[in-house]
Amino acid sequence: MAEGNQSTVTEFILAGLTDKPELQLPLFLLFLSIYLFTVLGNLGMIILILLSSHLHTPMYFFLRSLSFIDLCYSTVIIPKMLVNFVTEKNIISYPECMTQLYFYIVFVICECFLLSAMAYDRYVAICNPLMYNVTMSYQVCFWMVGGVYAIGFIEATVNTACMLHVIFCKANVVNHIFCDLYPLLQLACSNMFVTEVVVRCLSTLNFCVPTLTIVSSYSLIIAKIIRIKSTGSRFKAFSTCSSHFSAVAVFFGSLAFMYFQPPSASSKDQGKVSSVFYTTVAPMLNPLIYSLRNKDVKLAINKLLQKKRPHM
Repeated sequence: MAEGNQSTVTEFILAGLTDKPELQLPLFLLFLSIYLFTVLGNLGMIILILLSSHLHTPMYFFLRSLSFIDLCYSTVIIPKMLVNFVTEKNIISYPECMTQLYFYIVFVICECFLLSAMAYDRYVAICNPLMYNVTMSYQVCFWMVGGVYAIGFIEATVNTACMLHVIFCKANVVNHIFCDLYPLLQLACSNMFVTEVVVRCLSTLNFCVPTLTIVSSYSLIIAKIIRIKSTGSRFKAFSTCSSHFSAVAVFFGSLAFMYFQPPSASSKDQGKVSSVFYTTVAPMLNPLIYSLRNKDVKLAINKLLQKKRPHM
């Protein structure tokens, strides 16, 4: 930790999405709209699940946790982006940068592993329905979500501790929309071998383990659905996991493009665009995906609206 204080850089300049002044206001309005929709959508989903007794199931327990993570996730990134759109220089202090990096890592890792836990939940529900209530009991779900947060905080602490030992000398322009690991490492002027090894290993672990879990779960789910003779039952089984699969595709697709692309100048700019999808678009779309493609959520919304209507 002591070496981190030797850094001569006290603040960073975030390059942002564009350096064209005429685009700053439109982008500000766009991301403000995205953030408001994200907050309302995820808060609405959390409140809806809490108030609707028929949504007190393992699937919606995980969905409520996902909404909370998405809400925190977008709050770590978007408000600072909005400030930067209306200021002359996108400046962020060294402590603020490290704090943003820490909580960004916490929530991105939590989302990765929570999506894999949700895939396992769908596997048990479809492939082993008779044992679902036992396998996915409240205690099991609680410990699974607790484990997700534990992994997030532990790995964020390790990654941020490594970054605090990196020395930044003169270059302080971060070619990104927020303080992320790889854009910051490109500015370092100290020996980064150990830090890069740790970052690469943890990034690979955090991507591969959830991905393998999700792929394995959905392979077994698809094999089970194919064997179902009834078309109606087959469609019902598929619809229960289609929303989750859509959320996984958006999140992991853009995440993979950001962290596993070749280190070229063009890919860095493309990486900024892809990061917009998993930091701003995915948290906004998730409540929409789960509400529009889920009959239980639609039913819960209708019931709440009917309760609020005055009786004639």
